[in-house]
Amino acid sequence: MLEYWRNRNSKPVSVIWHWNLRFVCNLVLGVWDFIYLRQTLGSRYGPHWVQILVTTCLALTLSVPAVAPAADTAAKVVEVLHAELLFVMKQAKKLGYAGRYQRLAPTVTASYDFSYISKVVVGRYWRSFTAEQKSQFIRAFSKLSIATYANRFDGYSGERFKTISGEELKRGHLLVKTVLIKANGEEIELDYILHQNNDQWLIINVIAEGVSDLSLKRADYTSYLKKNGFDALLKKLNEKIQNYAK
Repeated sequence: MLEYWRNRNSKPVSVIWHWNLRFVCNLVLGVWDFIYLRQTLGSRYGPHWVQILVTTCLALTLSVPAVAPAADTAAKVVEVLHAELLFVMKQAKKLGYAGRYQRLAPTVTASYDFSYISKVVVGRYWRSFTAEQKSQFIRAFSKLSIATYANRFDGYSGERFKTISGEELKRGHLLVKTVLIKANGEEIELDYILHQNNDQWLIINVIAEGVSDLSLKRADYTSYLKKNGFDALLKKLNEKIQNYAK
């Protein structure tokens, strides 16, 4: 399954303790300064000053909490999604489509910012939607996204996911690079772009083998809206959901 995706390797995500590293460096510099003062000014700076200096610097180091970078926090969102996808793949036949949909719905909903994505994929037409139409579209788009996962991840053949790296992008976005490794060793590149909404990192785009899902949907939906209007697009989304369930 998923034959159209591949990947390239990179370095793993690393946890960098910014503040603690800074204070450890200060500790080393402080001890170095002491040695210099002792050699320069004589024995007034005895061993007990070393103990005071080291104890003070260590106390400052431990008093500042180590905070994981945002990239690691965002990566966890992706990894939770991947773990659920793997579970569904392994239990695909037992669960069936309806079971896969029900199992994936909470995790997919919690991982994606569907309100934001819905606004982006319809472009300028979003402003012309009524409040009710916006709610209808977000609801249908969310269901279709879950249905697509439930339909595509319908079996397991020894695949596994691996997180490669995380990096900051412009406008406060983060990129989490991952791969889906098939049983034969072939790697499928899956990159996730996330942003922060109410202090939560949420997925807003998936790039498979360099192809942006957000861009594809925007081109498709805006073209369809221009020719057919909102009601026709909503009907099209609902029909896709129903076809997946057959």
